[in-house]
Amino acid sequence: MPSLFIDPDLKQKCPRVALALVTAHVKVEESSAALLDEMNHGEAFILKLPEPRAVLESSKILATRAGYKALGKDPARYRGSAEALLRRILSGKQLPRINTVVDIINLVSVESRLPIGLYDLAQVRGDITFRAGRTGETYKGIGKYDLNLEDLPVFSDAQGPHGSPTSDSERTMVTLDTALVAAIIISFGGDDGLASASERMSQLLVQFAHGQNLSTEIVK
Repeated sequence: MPSLFIDPDLKQKCPRVALALVTAHVKVEESSAALLDEMNHGEAFILKLPEPRAVLESSKILATRAGYKALGKDPARYRGSAEALLRRILSGKQLPRINTVVDIINLVSVESRLPIGLYDLAQVRGDITFRAGRTGETYKGIGKYDLNLEDLPVFSDAQGPHGSPTSDSERTMVTLDTALVAAIIISFGGDDGLASASERMSQLLVQFAHGQNLSTEIVK
């Protein structure tokens, strides 16, 4: 298993940043009706709040925006994935339905208000460092154009950047052939909520993705 580190320069600019690394052996397949029901319930819960759009001003969403700004990235142009998913729900669209593991990660991200990176560990090379993107660094985001990584918080292995709280890369994306995953929950506001989000994710991975050999580590 790779080790996860936070780059000192990023930590200096975002002193409260904390990560939760969850690894698991899984079976990736089409989501079951029961998991889709969980997703439907999560979407409905947000839409039935007295002021649904208030979720966009939650402390965890605001902390992510502040972290991006501290690194020099415009949080209105480059959103954390939790905020992007919440905005999707508020606009009347469902969460994407991709596969068991991706759907679980998206659901937990919406529930926790925290971005989550998801990686096929067979495609990760060596240890993972959370750092700011450097000048000229790019990668092809999943289902997207090449992403400008300069000043964006990114996860990088020995081969270079492969993920970020905004959009992960195609290189390490989870597919139906994936057997071992790493999910990294990102908080720019301290470790509050990381343990509960990790526990919820682990429960769903066991219940809906045949999760085995689960491990959780908090990195600060």
